[in-house]
Amino acid sequence: MTGRVPERLAEALRRLGPSGDYWIAFSGGTDSTALLHAAAALRDDSRGALRAIHIDHGLHPDSPLWSDHCRRICDALGVQLVVRRLNLKPISGESLEAMAREARYRVLADMLRPGDLMLTAHNQDDQAETLLLALLRGSGVHGLAAMPREAELGQGRLVRPLLDIPRETLERYVRAFGLTCIEDPSNASVRMDRNYLRNSVVPLLRARWPGLSATLSRSAGHCAETARLVDGLAAELMDACAGAYSGTLGIRALGALERSRCKAVLRLWLRRRGFALPDMRHLARILDEVLTARADADPLVAWSGCEVRRYRDDLFALAPLPPPPGALTIRRAPSGVPPVLELPSGLGWLQWPDASKVAEQTRWPDGAPTVRFGSIGQTCRPRSTSRRRTLKNLFQEAGIPRWLRPYVPLVFSGDTLIGVAGVCGCHDELRDPATHDVPQWHGHPWEDLGLFRNRAE
Repeated sequence: MTGRVPERLAEALRRLGPSGDYWIAFSGGTDSTALLHAAAALRDDSRGALRAIHIDHGLHPDSPLWSDHCRRICDALGVQLVVRRLNLKPISGESLEAMAREARYRVLADMLRPGDLMLTAHNQDDQAETLLLALLRGSGVHGLAAMPREAELGQGRLVRPLLDIPRETLERYVRAFGLTCIEDPSNASVRMDRNYLRNSVVPLLRARWPGLSATLSRSAGHCAETARLVDGLAAELMDACAGAYSGTLGIRALGALERSRCKAVLRLWLRRRGFALPDMRHLARILDEVLTARADADPLVAWSGCEVRRYRDDLFALAPLPPPPGALTIRRAPSGVPPVLELPSGLGWLQWPDASKVAEQTRWPDGAPTVRFGSIGQTCRPRSTSRRRTLKNLFQEAGIPRWLRPYVPLVFSGDTLIGVAGVCGCHDELRDPATHDVPQWHGHPWEDLGLFRNRAE
């Protein structure tokens, strides 16, 4: 039975085809020790380098000793080891387990280059526990699909090659080779949901149904197939519901869908945008409050890391908006070639297209340009032949949502508005209209939406 471990690993690697380096996420526990040992035995010249990474969560006083243990194991196997220590600070009301998991996967993702693989030692029992947890949380088919065998991770891929192997087989493997392993005492604590299931619930279920893990893992596989079918249908519908801006959905097209199909589209859309999925209550609010709101309303549904808003006929999913700059004025002159002006609060930078023009002080008789935010009482002539418009009119004509307008940089020469970044330049009948060059606005959080133009009018 112990031979199944290297056989399954070899089969998984063959199925993946050519790759770059492959990493083992190595905790030092039984499962990852079996995976690392089997991977070291399978090394050949047809693949990239085998490396291991150990993450010290810093949550137990013995964690430095665990890192030393992992170094000794890797040295004995001739495997390069990277150790990363997390500095987790518990937040009141937040799950420390979830926080550690998210931080761990961020570190793993950062290690991968294009084509690299990150192999984890999740096994059949882990899969069964994940399905049970999903059931107890009321998850849909995507949650009940539990852990996928492969998934994108950073620039590479995450692979779980041992999902069909019971934990007992891995335990026999390490005993057969006399391998020493770490036993984290927190695994015995039933305070965490997974440990409670593993230590208190699953043994009772297995006493009645010995094939529990294999059966539940098979159910997870069925749910994964169903989830793929749902996603395929949702992808077709989502293409037909594309909004006017990149990454948005059209309100009218969504409203024409049957409710369950609309939910499927919204879930797929949010996943592809990189956001955590909302619970049933927040999803219902999007359907009942945002999609049905007046076109001139500003509805908002927010949950951890995501805000869903509408503007006219478009539905937007955004990271939470930062605090608005308010009546901030930036008086630093652009520098560099081409001239660039850094903006505060993660709002990117302004770049003037012509260095010689910025350098000529005669272009701005009142001195180098300054940038302001929130000066809503200004007017602007976007073309020499057009009438003056208020900023509100300009934003409406350009299709800039109300909730983004406070973040738009306004470029001044003295007290004269000469450009609205990403919207238009402003012309003054007392000056040569060609002198007012609007800078390009880059690096802001909404650049991928295509709302803001980077060209002069």
